[in-house]
Amino acid sequence: MLAASLLIASLTGCGYNSIQSADEDVKASWAEVQNQYQRRLDLIPNLVSTVKGAADFERGTLEAVVEARAKASQIKLDAAILDDPDAFARMQQAQGELGSALSRLLVTVESYPQLTATKNYRDLQAQLEGTENRIAVSRKRFVDRVASYNKLVRQFPTNLTARFLLGAEVRPTFSASEGAEVAPKVEF
Repeated sequence: MLAASLLIASLTGCGYNSIQSADEDVKASWAEVQNQYQRRLDLIPNLVSTVKGAADFERGTLEAVVEARAKASQIKLDAAILDDPDAFARMQQAQGELGSALSRLLVTVESYPQLTATKNYRDLQAQLEGTENRIAVSRKRFVDRVASYNKLVRQFPTNLTARFLLGAEVRPTFSASEGAEVAPKVEF
């Protein structure tokens, strides 16, 4: 084992620094994903409070958003999740459920012209839509960084350095939600 490690370290371009750099890129892009998820979690209570002001608004829709937010906020989004594919999948599912609940809320709200006409609601909706776009961009950057990292830990000779010197493994990344290939039905 020691001889193999020395042989790997002596190879030109063993990739040690490249793997470390790619690992830091993954962690930095993950921090941005966390930042955007937190922004969304912070906006939701304000949105829910504003929508609650519409006395006859569907209670079930609001409850679904509050429940999805609570579930998503219970999952710890630290860098350790990057090394645990199961925890990563649970986080992705919870965030997907939250995004879906928010989408249903925004569609349902369209039926309430007095609510959509208020400045507070319009401002919150714009902030939430902007946040969803930021989440999409930061997730894309994260996917790109993970792809670069995974290539390094899988390609020869850096895979030897990754495996024997660093114990580095392929990292999980985002994947499409089940049923994402089917266009949603919009009915009026």
